[in-house]
Amino acid sequence: MAAGYLDILRTRHAARLLTGTLVGRLPNGTAHIAIVLFTRAEGGSYTLAGALAAAYGLATAVGQPLLGRAVDLYGQPRVQLPAAVLSALGMAAFALLGLDRLLPAYAAVIVAGVFTPPLEGGLRALWPTVLGREDRVHRAYAMDAVAQEVMFTLGPLLVTVLVSLWSPAAALLVINAIGVLGALSVVLSEPSRTWRSVPREAHWLGALRSPGLLALLGAFFFVGLALGSITVAGVAYADDHGRESVYGWLMAALGLGALIGGAAYGARQWAGAPEKRLRVIVGLLALGYLPLTLTPGVPAMTALAALAGVFLAPAIACSFIVVDRHAPRGTVTEAFSWLVTTFGVGAAAGTAVAGPAVELGGTAWSFAVAGAGGVAALLVLLATGRVLAVPVRGPEVVAGSENDRNGAAEPGFSSGHKA
Repeated sequence: MAAGYLDILRTRHAARLLTGTLVGRLPNGTAHIAIVLFTRAEGGSYTLAGALAAAYGLATAVGQPLLGRAVDLYGQPRVQLPAAVLSALGMAAFALLGLDRLLPAYAAVIVAGVFTPPLEGGLRALWPTVLGREDRVHRAYAMDAVAQEVMFTLGPLLVTVLVSLWSPAAALLVINAIGVLGALSVVLSEPSRTWRSVPREAHWLGALRSPGLLALLGAFFFVGLALGSITVAGVAYADDHGRESVYGWLMAALGLGALIGGAAYGARQWAGAPEKRLRVIVGLLALGYLPLTLTPGVPAMTALAALAGVFLAPAIACSFIVVDRHAPRGTVTEAFSWLVTTFGVGAAAGTAVAGPAVELGGTAWSFAVAGAGGVAALLVLLATGRVLAVPVRGPEVVAGSENDRNGAAEPGFSSGHKA
């Protein structure tokens, strides 16, 4: 299993791009907890903290596809680094101005969110150039999904350490300074500097003119909804059992399951169309969420949470392949950014729905939202199977840039089979 990942990391530029992207995304991955901790330290209410975090999240959802389109049009360095600097300045203004005046505070977090650099989509656009063969690109997608789980686990821990050592304001400043360094590492690399999108057909819808991509985005809105509802349901479950630490155990188990599932998924090559494989994985993901409604004792619930997480990273990794197959020419970064946005909006909707579900029916109902989200995602994929069966491009991978890789296809390789 590890040999395939080591092969990728030994490839020139791969480790730098993966590390730089994860470090560059650290401000975005920790923004919500950092904003909440800072707001509470400044004497703000939980309601205000939630509103500021929501404003940041919505601004990020708006900015990602717009910046992704700009990357496709103008290249990575001219967009990614200025965006990272502007986002960091927005968060620095929030930390330095405080909450004395709410309008500047909201404006600062909105600027930070809108200009969050689309490093995630940018990395996935670079993998084919760096790795060449399609089987290696697919494995990199799985490794990328696993690395995200590590970031979302260790990032909040880093924020809490910085808060304990200095202050919430210092945590905001340090995390965002680190993020700029990560983005700088990426854009100074040769693959990022030389990458160019293929010529694109002028169209105001951009990547969204692909019916297959729209179908995938619809499904992953509900996957995001399921995951977002679990974060609220986990808090309610911990409250029921009178221990805040229970929430940490559930989230850690969910992340551990995703790590195991993603590592296993990327360790082998898969035959057949990824669209069909995605339906199976999402079906298993939904099946894993449904037992959470039983809300058993803490040990059993922790085990169920780990099981529920197993198919999350494989679903995300497989979705990357489907995005790449359905993105119109010249829109690959924008298409990946739309996936990030849709998933994030779904997660926000899940948190919004799960709260009333707890009030109306208790903890089990809030976990039922997650199960319903997983089932809805599967139904969307099943209903749009005919659309997803017609990718924009074939499975060929070419050494070069963006979708059609700037050259002739590598001989002897078809989707899911060894060269």
